Amino acid sequence: MKKANKILLLASFLLLCQLSSAQYGAQKKGDYYFSKFSYAKAIPEYEKMIKGGLNPEYAHQQLAECYLLIRDYKKSLPHFKAVIDNATLPTDYYFKYAMALYSNGEHKESEKWLRKYKKFNKNDSRVKRFLKDGNLASVVFNSRQRYEVAPVTFNSKESDFGTFSRDGNLYFSSSRRDAVTGATYGWNEEPWLDLFVVREGDEMSQPKRLEGNVNTKFHESSLVFSTDYKNDTIIYFTRNNFFNKKEAYGAFKEINLKIYSAKKIDGEWTENRSLRVNSDYYSTGHPSVSSNRKRIYYTSDRPGGYGGTDIYYSEIHDRGGVGVPTNAGPVINTEGNEMFPFVNEEGKLFFSSDGHVGFGQLDVFSTISDASGKIVDIINLGTPINSSKDDFGYYGHSNGIEGYISSNREGGMGSDDIYKFKFTPALDVEGYVIDGVNEQPLDSVQLKLFDQRTNTLVAQVFTNEKGYYRFPVNRKTTYMIEAVRRTHPHKNVFFTTSGTPNVQKMVRQDIVLEPVLDLKLLADLNKIYFDFNKSDIRPDAAMELDKVIKVMNQTYPDMIIKLEAHTDPIGSDAYNDNLSERRAKSTYEYLIANGVSEDRIVSYKGFGKRMPINRCTSKKDCSPEELELNRRTEFPIVQIKKGILAAK
Repeated sequence: MKKANKILLLASFLLLCQLSSAQYGAQKKGDYYFSKFSYAKAIPEYEKMIKGGLNPEYAHQQLAECYLLIRDYKKSLPHFKAVIDNATLPTDYYFKYAMALYSNGEHKESEKWLRKYKKFNKNDSRVKRFLKDGNLASVVFNSRQRYEVAPVTFNSKESDFGTFSRDGNLYFSSSRRDAVTGATYGWNEEPWLDLFVVREGDEMSQPKRLEGNVNTKFHESSLVFSTDYKNDTIIYFTRNNFFNKKEAYGAFKEINLKIYSAKKIDGEWTENRSLRVNSDYYSTGHPSVSSNRKRIYYTSDRPGGYGGTDIYYSEIHDRGGVGVPTNAGPVINTEGNEMFPFVNEEGKLFFSSDGHVGFGQLDVFSTISDASGKIVDIINLGTPINSSKDDFGYYGHSNGIEGYISSNREGGMGSDDIYKFKFTPALDVEGYVIDGVNEQPLDSVQLKLFDQRTNTLVAQVFTNEKGYYRFPVNRKTTYMIEAVRRTHPHKNVFFTTSGTPNVQKMVRQDIVLEPVLDLKLLADLNKIYFDFNKSDIRPDAAMELDKVIKVMNQTYPDMIIKLEAHTDPIGSDAYNDNLSERRAKSTYEYLIANGVSEDRIVSYKGFGKRMPINRCTSKKDCSPEELELNRRTEFPIVQIKKGILAAK
């Protein structure tokens, strides 16, 4: 029976872990949408976490940020309030909370939290930069550096930019002299751009010009894949205003752009048609097509826009025709230049702009949409995606982790270079704290996280009712967790994040604590009282003994104890011996009558006044409190786990 109970306890713990793992699926999904800038889709996933009681603190933090980013300030406030007083909360949340309060009209309370934020972040230049233009979303997003950026190996000394990945191949534009023939382009004295392809991730692969008749003596760039109405694969690309061997007319014929499509015929890409949105009098280029092929985005300087070049889109009809241009609107477009749109699988639009507040010239931005899909704000993707130079041509993989940008930033090989980026998600350590004897989860364990390099306390939390905990941690750092519980001795656990891959979001660190060998602590016993000169079990004493029964029958079903009763020093030895013996027996009989097996109490004995715990000898030299300390019932633990003796 005992073995069956233990198996049942273990099975229950495993089931608990499985349920938590299933609920963690909501977190994984929410984090995926969050990384794809789909905050409205992330919200219901984080709400599932709160409803299921899984890592609610993290869920509240994410929900606060999501609602803030989609400008639903009022809904963000309860989530901020749920975590804002937690000592482990990153200090940038003070600023976010202040902005949410201010936007909700609570100006006085907002000032309080803004002052608290400034106390920890006195020289935060990003706040000054973005708040000057009122771009709260960019402040929120840039509270942590989220990317790593490195140049690709196939950059040339000329221009390389504008990537698109498909089936293990990476397509891009280049004017590399060793592969492009013909005259140079007068603007930068480089050869004219052609479309190239290279095996993605293969450092030995050499770029090759796209096969077919797509590349001409003028510029071709910004290739994207899509399908036609027959579901056949096609490409859209940008070219100077030139088609069917005829050059455009007008003063700016070389710099006007048009979008063309091409089909693959006999293994080669063959020019198909010029889109109807093109014109000889202004530029239209840099296409991007939504994953459902219902909309095409592009850049144009056509009349009627907000500035130099704007982002436009057109609906793609069922038969493949492209509808009339629609300006993407003033949230996106400015009096400056917006260009190089890219639409990810979740329908989020990325683009470059020199009109929105940024870090340099062209910066990369993302749109934010509310639950209805309406674009409500934009985000500057921050450094190192953006630099003091031109940053453009954003392309993101479907995993939400990797992608490419193009830039003419300092330190590059050519005039424009391609850089690969990796989104570095926040890293947390999580785990369960369990009892080393019964393998049950332990709640209310105080956990302190220390940075081993600086020997400083980083954060502290308590485990929840399921024994679960979670800390935000830094990468490439060694930590110590100190686990403390009244019923279990201190334990220090060490771990490092030095080898943690950048795509990994979670480090698992379970902790096992051995219980103290003190039944009074394990059962959280209060004083067990007897009436004067009596051994009857009073109702208040019965409540305490019921705690002992619960520990022995439910928490530690293999526990074996002894039972000892002691008195104060008042009276004779014979009197106290008899009184303590009667009290020990009545306590024993109560435990047995209420379900404790006889073989689990090896003895019960009264020790009278022979074993005081202080120096009391009479009423003359002891206070009433000191006398009372000697009137006690002890429960020495003989065995807490089967086969292992705990005391003699």
